[in-house]
Order: sequence, then C-alpha cells, then structure tokens
Amino acid sequence: MAHQARVSAALGAISHPARSVDWPTSSSGSRLAYSSEIFGQNVFTLKALQQTLPKPVFTRFVQQIKGRQPLDRPTADAIAHAVRVWAMDRGATHFTHWFQPQTGTTAEKHDSFLTLKTSVNNGVEEVTAIDAFSGSQLLQSEPDASSFPNGGMRSTFEARGYTIWDTTSPMFIRPGPHKTAVLYIPSVFISYNGEALDEKTTLLRSSEALSTAAVKLLRVLGDTDTKHVYSTLGTEQEYFLVDRSLYNLRPDLKITGRTLLGVVPPKHQQLEDHYFGQVPSRVLACMSECELELYKLGVPIKTRHNEVAPNQFEMAPIFEEAAVAVDHNLVLMETLHQVAHRHKLKVLFHEKPFKGVNGSGKHCNWSMSTDSGDNLLEPTANPESNYRFLLFLVAVLDALYKHGGLLRASIASSSNEHRLGANEAPPGIVSAFLGDHLTEVLDSIEEGRPLKNFVPPHLQTVKVGGTVLDLKVATLPQIARDLTDRNRTSPFAFTGNKFEFRAVGSKQSPSFPIVLINTTVAASINALTEALAKKAAGKAAPSNEDVIAVIRDYVKATKNIRFEGNNYSQEWVEEAARRGLPNIKSCPVAFKKLLEPAHMNVLVSQGIMTEAEVKSRYHILVEKYVKDLIIEANTLKGMIFNGVVPAVFQYRKDLADSLLSQKSLGYDIAGLPEKATLDKLTKLAVELQAHGDELVELIDTINAADEETQAELSSTKLLAVMESVRHTADALEQITADKYWPFPKYNELLF
Repeated sequence: MAHQARVSAALGAISHPARSVDWPTSSSGSRLAYSSEIFGQNVFTLKALQQTLPKPVFTRFVQQIKGRQPLDRPTADAIAHAVRVWAMDRGATHFTHWFQPQTGTTAEKHDSFLTLKTSVNNGVEEVTAIDAFSGSQLLQSEPDASSFPNGGMRSTFEARGYTIWDTTSPMFIRPGPHKTAVLYIPSVFISYNGEALDEKTTLLRSSEALSTAAVKLLRVLGDTDTKHVYSTLGTEQEYFLVDRSLYNLRPDLKITGRTLLGVVPPKHQQLEDHYFGQVPSRVLACMSECELELYKLGVPIKTRHNEVAPNQFEMAPIFEEAAVAVDHNLVLMETLHQVAHRHKLKVLFHEKPFKGVNGSGKHCNWSMSTDSGDNLLEPTANPESNYRFLLFLVAVLDALYKHGGLLRASIASSSNEHRLGANEAPPGIVSAFLGDHLTEVLDSIEEGRPLKNFVPPHLQTVKVGGTVLDLKVATLPQIARDLTDRNRTSPFAFTGNKFEFRAVGSKQSPSFPIVLINTTVAASINALTEALAKKAAGKAAPSNEDVIAVIRDYVKATKNIRFEGNNYSQEWVEEAARRGLPNIKSCPVAFKKLLEPAHMNVLVSQGIMTEAEVKSRYHILVEKYVKDLIIEANTLKGMIFNGVVPAVFQYRKDLADSLLSQKSLGYDIAGLPEKATLDKLTKLAVELQAHGDELVELIDTINAADEETQAELSSTKLLAVMESVRHTADALEQITADKYWPFPKYNELLF
C-alpha cells in the first residue's frame, strides 16, 4: 500500500500542469499592467490616507509619526473611519491586529466590522446591524498573552495582553474566502504589564536607539540637517519547493520541516547545473503568482532564481527601512506558502530539509541611511578620506568584536544548527570581511602611511569607487568593478555599501538578528562619539587629526574581528582560537551569551529590553530548542517502528520464504544472493532496533529532566543518537527492494 501511494504521488508530481493566472491589464485594457501600476494597490498608503482625511487631521497624524508621539483619539477615529471605508470597498469584512510573537511566525485574530446598534423607535427598542470601526479598535486589541511564548513572564491564569497598532508600518488587505478580504493592522504585542512579548517591539526600540546615536555622531561631525537615521534591510529568502502529494507521505517533512531519513541520490548538486539554471515552468508559475500578490501588497520583490540544491530557489526584495522590511519578509513567506498550495506544491523554509545537499539561509543585507536617503556605509570613490564613512565602519566592527556572541545567539536554532559550518554557511565563529581595498585603507591608517596600489580618481570610471576590467573583446563594453570582491564564506561581509549577515536561518524572522545589530552598533557609535569628544576637548569641533586618531584607535582595537580568507577552512578555526574569537558550535552555549553581563547590559542600558525580557528570551529559546528536538525524535521513532521496521521485516520474510522454497528443491542456499542480502538485512535490522530502543530511553530521560539538563542532553546526546538511527535506516534503504520502502525517496522529492 505504501509503495502504491508513493508511485501514485510520483506520477502525480509529473502530470500536474502549471497553474495559469491572468496577469492584470492596464486601466485601458489594451496591455498587461506594468508592475509599478499594480504595486501597493492593496496597501492603505499615506497617499490614500491624505486623500481621505481632512488636511489638519492628516498633518497632525504625520507630525505624530515623525515625533514618535502617541495618537490622540480624534485622529485615530478619523483614520479608523477612513481605512474601514477603503477596506470594505475592496471586500474586507474583518480586521486583524497582525503581530509577531516569539514563535518565528506571525499571529492574527479576526474581528468583524459588523456591530449592533440599539435605538428606540416609537417607544420600542430596536436593534440594527451596522458596520463600524472606532479609533480605539484601531489602536489596540487583546489576544491571550499566556498562550504565546513568554519565558515565564506570564502565568497561565494571567491571560491579558495587548496588540497595539504600529503606525510606522502601513495597513493592508489580503484575500479572504469567497472573494472577501481582511484588513491587516501591523502591531506590536505586549503583556498586561508592558513587557515585550513579540519581535517587533524590540526592533522598534533598537531602531530608535540607533537613530539617536547616529544623529548625535553626525552633529559632532557638523551635520545639522539629519533628524533621523534608520537601518535598512534586504532579505534574500531561500527555500525549497516539493510536490505536495509526495510531501504528504513524509511524516518528518510534515511535522518537523526536514527529512529525518533519506539517502542522497547519485546526482544532486555536484554538477552545479541547477544554480541560476532555467526555472521549471511549474515553479516559475508559482513564483510569478506570488510576485503578483506581493506587488499588490507593496512588497518590492526584485529577483528570483534557482539556488544551488535541486528544487531550491530564492526570492529577494529591494532594500527598505528595517521594520517594514521584516514585515514584508514575513508577508513573503506567508504568501509563498499560500500560493504554493494553489500549485499543489509545498514550500520548505527549514534551514536543512535534505541532508547531503545545501540548506537555506536568509541573508540579511544591513546598512544605515539618513532621512534624506544618504547611505552612511557608502565608501564613495575615496574611502580613505571619507571620515564619516570610516567612523561608522569602525563602529560596526567594534560592535561585532565586542558582541559577536550576541549575534551568534541571534541565529541559533535547532534547524540552523544543521547548516552552520557546512560548505554553504559560516561556522560558529563571528568575523567580518571587508575586501582588499578597505583592508588596505584601514591598515594604512593604523600604520600612518599612504595607500598602496591605489588607483587615482582620474583612472576610475563608470562606477563610484570601482575600477575597470578590459575583457579584450571589442564588441563588449568596459566592465565597472567594485571596490571589493564577495566572500561567500564570511558570516558578516561588507558588500559595497552594506554588510551581509549570511548566517541568519531561512525559517526564522530576521527581526531578532537586526535588533542585536542595531543595538550593538548604537552602543559602539555612542562610545565612539564620546571618544571624539575627549579628543576635541576645548574645541568647537574635532579636527581631522582628532577624527583620524579615533579611527586609528578603533582599527587597532578591532583588528582581530577582520578576516579575509576562507571561513570554512580548518586553518581559520585555529587562527580564530589564537585571536581569542569564540567558536560557538551548539545552541545551548550560544543562548547563554544573552545572560553574560556585558551582553545583557548593552540591551538593558539602551532600553531595548529589560533584564526580565532578556531572561525571558533566553528561556524561550532554550524551551523551543528542546521541544523542536523532542518532536523530531518522536517523529523519527514513529517512522522507524511504524514504517521502516515493518517494511524491512516484510522484505526479510519474503527473502526467507524464497530461500526455503529453493532449499526444498535441493539447492544449496549458502551461496545464494538472497542469503547474502538476508544476512545484511538481519544485521542492520538488529542494529536499528537497538538504536531505536536507545532513542526511546533517551527521550524519556530528557522529558524528566530540568530545563538546562534537557538542553544539554538534547545537544550532546539526542542529536547523536538520532544520527545513528538515521545512518542505519539509510543503509537499509539502500538494500531494501524499492517496492517495500514506505516513504518517498530523495530522488522523488528533489527531481
């Protein structure tokens, strides 16, 4: 039966036609609509708000946003009325405060616009149904705060919590059932006592801390125009797509997001022919429909392509302000999940769904920009004399050097643990890559000498800060070359005018890593500003010599965090140890970095988290890590004892029956191939049973232990036992006749 289901699912995967969706047409109907004409049509933008609100009310709202002040009730009532009319005209029947609990995903509770109004008509009380949406309903709602991860800050009987509208992120509508829609209100989520229970509250706090610190430094440098600095973010989202019928036959994929068993096929990614190859038509149809939905939601998707592993793909947006970019990344993941379902596909965001081929990341490209759009990490043509750039650059390096452990904690999870350190993702050592040019700039400042091998500005063409490559082919144009090459092995690489945090996992929200980057960089900027003030004591402003002196001090202090080589190499592991850089290999060790005084203080002192919130985050991470692994272990136990073992026993019985039949005919069975296979099967089956029993016993031991012991046992023993079970089961898969094997194999899932 299991084999027949596999065959049917595999045949279905081949025969599924690509789903066709009509692209919208222009207003005249004479052509297909341009992407820009579709973009943001389901978003309640400032422009839409301006068109519906009285001018004084709109002006007051903009001032409140810029001043980061609470909304007054009359303004909230006016906005609530305007957005209700806008949303209901587009089919909305419900609204929801959309928030980001510490589950790695989003949450929503739908409320209807419908309400009842009681009036008296001729002395008789009459109830009438009306549609209404008040300012108080817009501003906040009340989900259950005890049912979400809270790290012990809320008891189960203390249920009250609040979602509060984040006015910096626009409201939008998404399709509901029966051609209706739902109004989404981006929100923060706090407890009854005001503790942050979500990802967004801390992100907004960290953005404010970074802005305050950066503006203060800019003032010292003579910039009196910049009022606000914000971090920018672009998230490269990697994922796998598999046929949903095959997916439904894999309990491990359904429950855990990754395969707990499975042998890599003879051909997978070793020819590197899938990377940037032609996108399969069924997948391209899914991508295109997803882009259409995202354009309507104002998500600026820019690229799509095949990734390295078979059936692995990527979508990436244009850079945006970090908090909005996080919202949009989560919208992208949700939309891709829904659209893939329509195409009878299943999207896998797990960092390592298939052992033996590349896993998936969410490369977070981070920078800082002024309110006038000036990128503070833009080196320009002459970075050696661009002191503002150099100050912000060394502040980032300082943050990374002092708080690399925090950044390592921000990307630690049971799923990402399978990916980090493999030939696809950086190891547990946090370092920064700058490239030859910037390295030479910093070295020359440290050593007080002129630049070596510097290309004069009059020889630089086409691209700011780059040089030119001559391809020796007359019909090809000159190619502008960037200041630096890319280092795909670095966890934190400078890539022209931004840093790429490559270690972030594909499944996780990018919020927490960006919180910690913003926070630590803000602290380093503040310290750097103080150092400048000391150098310039008694002066109206620091001189160039003062600035260079501070930059030189920071270059020397952070030199150990810079590495230009291969982060995957054993040589780097040894060199990092000599430099005193920690190599954090396990999640429990990474999580404890949150509790170290220096790391906790950088969060608490700037108001990003209270001490209770930091400890809560630690307990949530540990609890999730243990639960994830226990769920995996129980899933593997079920697959082994309910699937693999019965299949192997049946095959072994059929082999034994065949041998007995041949023996009855007078054959010497000792040298028959069936006998050799039966012996191998029996040996492996006994081994699998022993590993399976060990797994069951260890699960019981972990369940009975305290939190810290659970984390330790899960990391040091459970993963090893699960790997032993898998190793034996995979050996059995390779010698068991295909018709007996109960689960779709890698060659069916990946091709």
